[in-house]
Amino acid sequence: MSFGEARSPRGSNGWQGHSISYRCLLDLDADLADELDVESRRLARAAATALTFEAEAGRLSLADWLDQVRDGPGVLVIDGVLALSSRVGDRVASELVGAGDLLQPLSGGAENLLACEVSWRALVPTRFALLDGAFVKRVRFWPQIGQALLRRAGRRAINLDVQRAIAAQPRLEVRLALLLWHLAGRWGKVEPSGVRLPIPLTHQLLGQLIAAERPSVSHALARLAEGGFVTGHGDEWHLRGSVEQSLPSMIDPVVGRADRIVATVGARSARRAAYEPHQLR
Repeated sequence: MSFGEARSPRGSNGWQGHSISYRCLLDLDADLADELDVESRRLARAAATALTFEAEAGRLSLADWLDQVRDGPGVLVIDGVLALSSRVGDRVASELVGAGDLLQPLSGGAENLLACEVSWRALVPTRFALLDGAFVKRVRFWPQIGQALLRRAGRRAINLDVQRAIAAQPRLEVRLALLLWHLAGRWGKVEPSGVRLPIPLTHQLLGQLIAAERPSVSHALARLAEGGFVTGHGDEWHLRGSVEQSLPSMIDPVVGRADRIVATVGARSARRAAYEPHQLR
């Protein structure tokens, strides 16, 4: 079922003239389609349609799109990777979001006492789907879709908590190693010598992900490269060996500390292997 084509909202910087179209979300998001049995999927196809649009790598203006989905789940990332950055004063903290993640409209409630500026940058070409109130009404007979989207929002919150815990590590080399392995769990590609992380991560962005200054990140990456743990550049990174092998030599010899961190990483890797066998391919 096709709903024709539309155009991007007026006043949305950088999007004027971009054609957008309705697509069946179940065709674009295989994991979402797997939530339904074959018969339910057939019946839901006509209803589970959403307005989709694409973005080239670079700075994005998503405010107008997010405004359109205030009565729905949000803007769904279909594929690609983007950095969401929040600025408070002169400091910026970033988060990476990718396929399956939901972006919600910014809240301007009275409880927000601090001014916060949010910006978005696509690291690679990225595709989005607008899930508004009309979408919710169309798919109301298949609650599995809404439940899956809710679980994804929870997954994003947990991943952000993990990133915060990584940023609390006192030694910068440990922060960087843990961050890169954390990201590799989602976007990495296994190779004979380790894992390749094909995401353009500049030293500045890495610093914004783990609360570090760019010059310090550059020096820490050089030390990791000298140790043979991490190699690469802004467009692609290579993680050598395994995180369990790399961490002990980087952590200060506080009794039991290295063992506790390595055990935590190992347990998380085992759970991912058991419940998310499609990861790290």
